[in-house]
Amino acid sequence: MGVVAGFWAASQYLGPKAPLVPAGASSEIQQAIQAAGPVNVAALKLMRPQTDSQWAMLKKRVATSLSTTFEEMALELDVAVERDLIAGVPVHWLTSKKERHSPAKVLFVYIHGGAYVFMGGDDGAREAAIITAASGIDALSIDYRMPPDHPHPAAVDDVQRVYAELLKRYPANAIVMGGTSAGGGLTLAAVHGLKAAGLPVPAALYLGTPWADLTKSGDSLYTLEGIDRNLGTYDGILGAAAMLYAGDTPLTDPLLSPIYGDFNGFPPSYLVTGTRDLFLSDTVRVAQKLRAVGVEVQLNVFEGLSHAEYVTANDSPEHRQAYQGLTMFMKKALEQN
Repeated sequence: MGVVAGFWAASQYLGPKAPLVPAGASSEIQQAIQAAGPVNVAALKLMRPQTDSQWAMLKKRVATSLSTTFEEMALELDVAVERDLIAGVPVHWLTSKKERHSPAKVLFVYIHGGAYVFMGGDDGAREAAIITAASGIDALSIDYRMPPDHPHPAAVDDVQRVYAELLKRYPANAIVMGGTSAGGGLTLAAVHGLKAAGLPVPAALYLGTPWADLTKSGDSLYTLEGIDRNLGTYDGILGAAAMLYAGDTPLTDPLLSPIYGDFNGFPPSYLVTGTRDLFLSDTVRVAQKLRAVGVEVQLNVFEGLSHAEYVTANDSPEHRQAYQGLTMFMKKALEQN
């Protein structure tokens, strides 16, 4: 039936009773859960784009669904933006206009999410602006190539090329790298690639609910289906995006699904997820693999949060705690080097 039928089915759906609201979540998250109502899993499973034109339509729909423009967001956060090219890859430099809280020669390298398919261009730098505003640390957001025109390994290649160029300006121990969702997964994949290339890894990683396994393997992909209000199910856009991004590469390749790689030599890592996050298992499994080889890990699990909700619920205590914690973690890692 395709994407159009899926949107139609969602609009006609009455659904079951509203989901239970966790008492331990903040009032802001409780209200968001109540306002959203039930997740229409059946309709979401119909929304599997099958052609490039359907992907283009969905990308446009995602971009136009955002409530504010990137420029409006940066202005509200008091963050200056400069667009640039590094190694032929579009990037955004972000700097807080407020008093600087960290030395000038440290940098947060941001890798955006969006299922490896969405959130390109200016929109990919949105969370980077949040992190810069919260921490005072300059950020560089990488606008890597995406499918359907550029499947794997284009994204990993772009991140590695930009990072290699940045090493000419910054020592590795003055760089933190990370992102949310696909951005977290791509961060892990990039570090696997950096290790294989013999390049020094960053001082620390930010792994926001990382999509670390593109196969349908994590327990929470089953137990939280229909509970996560942002993703809903793997068996719709998410699964289709995994196949589109992978191209001809097996989904278990560590540069696609980094959970299957060797985590020896990884830097200290800050992880965030929620109890209603479809990627809860991916996040926990990454934390376990890092700890198993002696890597310092800070795992933050917020009550009631769906996938990456800490990013968008900007009036909530969970949002503030996630980025305050990240700021402290980054500064500790940078000061130790």
